[in-house]
Amino acid sequence: MPVDALGREHPSYEGAPRIVSLVPSLTELVCDLGLADCLVGRTGFCVHPKEKLRRVPKVGGTKDVKLAVLRQLAPSHVIADIDENRREAVEAVMDFVPHVVVVHPQTVADNLGLYALLGGIFRRDAEAARLVAGFAAAREELAAAVRDLPHEAVLYPIWREPWMTVRRDTYISSMLAAAGWDTLPVEAPARFPQFAWDAPWMADVRRVLLPSEPYAFGARDAAEVAALAQRPVTRIDGEMVSWYGSRAIAGLRYLAELRQVI
Repeated sequence: MPVDALGREHPSYEGAPRIVSLVPSLTELVCDLGLADCLVGRTGFCVHPKEKLRRVPKVGGTKDVKLAVLRQLAPSHVIADIDENRREAVEAVMDFVPHVVVVHPQTVADNLGLYALLGGIFRRDAEAARLVAGFAAAREELAAAVRDLPHEAVLYPIWREPWMTVRRDTYISSMLAAAGWDTLPVEAPARFPQFAWDAPWMADVRRVLLPSEPYAFGARDAAEVAALAQRPVTRIDGEMVSWYGSRAIAGLRYLAELRQVI
C-alpha cells in the first residue's frame, strides 16, 4: 500500500477521485498521470499545463489556502508538501478530507517514489512507469553531459529583502548537484537560510545562479548581484530546478544543455 511522507498508508482508490493539489509541481504531475479531469481545485500558482487548468477552481495560494472554498469542492484527496504548505492548514484539511497525501521530495531520486506513490493511489501504474522511464533517460543524459566537467561551488538565491538561499538537504540543491553545481553554504540552521554577502563561505563561491522563481529575479537584480558578489551571474529557469514530479524530466535535460554553455 502506498505510504506518504508522514508514514500514512493510502489505499488505491476505487472510482473517480476528486483531487485538490496545493503545489504547482504536483498539479502538473497529476495532469501528466492522466488525471486532469479529476482535478477539482488548485492554487493560484498552479499554472501548468495552462489549457487543462483553465476550468479548475483556485483555493488560494500555497501558504494561504482558503479552507472554506476547499471544503465546498468536496475533494476525496488533497495533495500537499511539507515545505510548500503550512502545517496548520494541512492539519485543518485533514479534519474534513478523507485522504490527505503529504509529500516531501528532497533529492532527485525521490521523484521515483513520488511517481510510484501517486501512480499507486490513483491506479495510474502505466503512466507512472512511463515517467520512470523518461526520468531514467534524462538522468543519464545529464550524467553524460557533466561526466568530464569539474564541480563548481555556487550560490543560489531564492529571495531578497532578506536575501535567502538553499541548504544542501533541499531538492533544489540536489538537482544542482546532479549538474555538478554544489550549493553553498554547506551547513546552516535553516533549510532556506538568510545570508550576508560578506559571509566567510562566500569566498568559495565561483558563480551565482539567479532563478526566475520563487523570487522573480530580473536583469536589474542580476546587475546588482554581480556587483555584490563580484562573481559571474547566470540567470536560470527556476521551475526547471525547483519543480519536482514530471517537470524533473525536463529539468534534468535543461541542466544538461545549460552545463554545455556555461
